[in-house]
Amino acid sequence: MAKSKVAGESETVIIKKYANRRLYNTETSSYITLDLLSQMTREGREFVVLDAKTNEDITHNVLTQIIMDEEQRGKNMLPVNFLRQLISMYGDSMQSMVPQYLEASMDAFRKNQLQFQEAMQGAFAGGPLAEIAKRNMEMFEAATTAFKAQGLPGIAGFEAPAKAAAAPAANEEKDDEIAQLKAQLASLNAKIEKLAP
Repeated sequence: MAKSKVAGESETVIIKKYANRRLYNTETSSYITLDLLSQMTREGREFVVLDAKTNEDITHNVLTQIIMDEEQRGKNMLPVNFLRQLISMYGDSMQSMVPQYLEASMDAFRKNQLQFQEAMQGAFAGGPLAEIAKRNMEMFEAATTAFKAQGLPGIAGFEAPAKAAAAPAANEEKDDEIAQLKAQLASLNAKIEKLAP
């Protein structure tokens, strides 16, 4: 009888590693590859890799092997200087603190990444960036209209709206609007920089 998908995803999957280096997924009763383990990790699936003979937990070794394989494929994420610093910490009196520090740093990075993604999604769903984009388009259309009114060639591929030429009072209004947009953009840039680690 198969487990429900929701129940299966909430449980830790047991992976057995045999002497011939084959990995056996006890949840699906099938052999899998390191690539599938890598995919499970990206999906947030919890798993433990056990040596099939000794029942020893070798998850750390297998995850390290996945990282090595990814790095060898040219997907380098670990800079050489970082690797040197990490190696130099082995045997150091601070070695026991490094794993917690790296884990906390990665958690903070992930949270910042999620916040940034949410901010960008919100921008396209009616947030402040969407309003700026709308105003920028209005300014672009007004500029195109001004070019046409002054007998200047239009911008290729864009036609000005049939509404008419901008009067000097409208130009002053647009200057104020541009100043406001610049202030809003500076404020958004400051917020984005705060999200950066």
